[in-house]
Amino acid sequence: MRIGDAAAAAGTTPRALRFYEQRGLLPPPIRTRTGQRTYGPAEVARVRIIRELLSLGLTVDDIATLTDRLHLLDGDTLPTHTLPAHVRLPEAAATFGRRLQVIDEQIARLVQLRQLLAACHAELTDVPAGEPTTPAPGAEPPGPAVPGDDPRRPAPDRPGARGLGPAPGR
Repeated sequence: MRIGDAAAAAGTTPRALRFYEQRGLLPPPIRTRTGQRTYGPAEVARVRIIRELLSLGLTVDDIATLTDRLHLLDGDTLPTHTLPAHVRLPEAAATFGRRLQVIDEQIARLVQLRQLLAACHAELTDVPAGEPTTPAPGAEPPGPAVPGDDPRRPAPDRPGARGLGPAPGR
């Protein structure tokens, strides 16, 4: 099948297929006499695996270290797939372990950031942490306390206000 059909079957774009080929995740495709790329079911299955690995947080570089073993997954999806007992993927285990460590570190940083933001937000809004601070649906934001206090508009008695002549400097 041509690149557009293969990309659609794999749930991606032709540009992604060319990128995967360029990065060594896909073998060079067979080309027609006119130079167009063609792909078979095995390549489509491989692209699905690549996309699934990417969705799990692996990087293209991580996946590149596993390209010689991707065929062992036979195009099945990773969460429901079990490898035969005789197949061991130490490179994959090491790569997955590194990504898990990075994800755990990111989660820890995000938890700290959330705690800091929640404390700052509570301080700035004088609302105890954990209570909602957004206005009720349909509620209008508070306006200026006194007419003319809105810095975006001149007060009716200030120069430049409608009906009182030109603004200063004009």
